[in-house]
Amino acid sequence: MPDWIKDSPQWLWWVGAALAFGIVEMTTLDLIFLMLALGALVAAVVAGAGIPLIWQVLIFAVSAGLFVFALRPVALKYWRLEGRGDKTLGIEGHLGQTATVIEEVTDRSGLVKLRGETWTARADLEGATFAPGTLVTVAKIAGATAVVSAATPQDKPFDPGADTRAEGI
Repeated sequence: MPDWIKDSPQWLWWVGAALAFGIVEMTTLDLIFLMLALGALVAAVVAGAGIPLIWQVLIFAVSAGLFVFALRPVALKYWRLEGRGDKTLGIEGHLGQTATVIEEVTDRSGLVKLRGETWTARADLEGATFAPGTLVTVAKIAGATAVVSAATPQDKPFDPGADTRAEGI
């Protein structure tokens, strides 16, 4: 091994590896490389304590494996919307969400509270109306208007702690 590698602090190499994994994670966003970065940081702490290199590598492998198989599923559960798959941004993120009617929604006009924002809305069926405080489901987004239908019983508000009465919105 070259002298410049032997003479440099090993913990610094692990921190560099963690940074490299972090940069790769920013391009993939699937949390695998983030877990590897956390494992590299654990190895950096171990290296700082003066543990031999072979143990550092083993501790990196074990800790990264634990992070991938134990922490990643929990993190993904809270990162993604429950029951909505991985569509969380843009128009796809609003489809299927539950909204609360603020002003009466008809097949021509209305207002709903969707994910904390006020949206113009209209009913998807001609002649359908929804009174203020009613929960509705977003069927599609047409421009800047949420096209809504009656909420099914399994739907729930995006914010479980939100007051669903019209005057509390």
